[in-house]
Amino acid sequence: MSPSTFSFPTTVIYGAGTIDRLPGELERRGMRKPLLITDGGLVHTTVADRVRELVPSASVFSGVDPNPTEQNVLDGVAAYKENACDSIIGLGGGSPIDAAKAVRLKVTHSLDLAEYDDNIGGDAKITSDLPPYIAVPTTAGTGSEVGRSTVITIAATNRKTVIFSPHLIPDLAIADPALTITMPPKITAGTGMDAFTHNVEAYLAKGFHPICDAIALGGAHIVVEHLPRVMRDPNDIESRGQMLIAAMMGAIAFQKGLGAVHSLAHPLSSEFGMHHGTSNAVLLPVVLEFNRESAADRFRHLEHHLGKDITACTRELNAICHISPRLRDYGIPEAALPALADKAMQDRCHLLNPRQCTRDIMLTLYREAW
Repeated sequence: MSPSTFSFPTTVIYGAGTIDRLPGELERRGMRKPLLITDGGLVHTTVADRVRELVPSASVFSGVDPNPTEQNVLDGVAAYKENACDSIIGLGGGSPIDAAKAVRLKVTHSLDLAEYDDNIGGDAKITSDLPPYIAVPTTAGTGSEVGRSTVITIAATNRKTVIFSPHLIPDLAIADPALTITMPPKITAGTGMDAFTHNVEAYLAKGFHPICDAIALGGAHIVVEHLPRVMRDPNDIESRGQMLIAAMMGAIAFQKGLGAVHSLAHPLSSEFGMHHGTSNAVLLPVVLEFNRESAADRFRHLEHHLGKDITACTRELNAICHISPRLRDYGIPEAALPALADKAMQDRCHLLNPRQCTRDIMLTLYREAW
């Protein structure tokens, strides 16, 4: 795997060992005292040790929860200011990379995070006045390192809130597959299915965006080919790299939109802490069958491209990843489903679902997945 640099529009440095280029990229951007944002698990690993070795001037903030919260962001802003930082490095999976985007926003934007909610047109309040930011993914799932959104649970509503703006795209992503090798199998599985869901849902979403459609088809195909290889051999550096590519493709593709899977998945994380990618994996087969007749041409095209029935393919991938098929397997109580359906309707992702969703439909989908 030869190192490569490409842009679309994020500049991406890709390849095994490319993390070694971090000091030069910091110098090029005048990032003299960055805040390194990561999570409490990763901060004690050799990956974080290597980044700290490369950037000894960095201050470290590791107070990011698996589903980042408004308080995580506020604490990160306080750390940024207390250490007189001038820039940000986000290291980890989607949670610290998303949290870093929100910290970056709040460093220079004074409104409460809820004011930037995409649901209420908050994107219009986000400007380009942001400190430099380099994202370094250690998982292959959200693709947040090339995405223009951050998802933060707001305290007042306990709802996962999407903040969206092209200004939030990191200045640079360093996608080094060697950093993903130590991921536990459970995280490899959940994040891999997250990437798959992003590509599939983006392709099936309503709206006209042929560029995103083409990227989504390609990303889904990469996951089908390479996620099983990674699950069989965690040290397969080629397939680790391909999964990073698929994750980035998913994040680029879903600027077109997502669908009911994500509206259903978000409350499972904010209410019960269920891993987002795992939630997507459990819900995707149910929602695919719900949508099939409303997007028959798209299903045919997707299945022709993948060479197999998409619902069966999803279940096969879940089995390879040892992802249990029911929400009950993750401790979600049946009594909570009606309240979860209310929350799902508040999430705007379902507005671009191929088939219209109502609260009763959301409840039915939860029950079918339970």
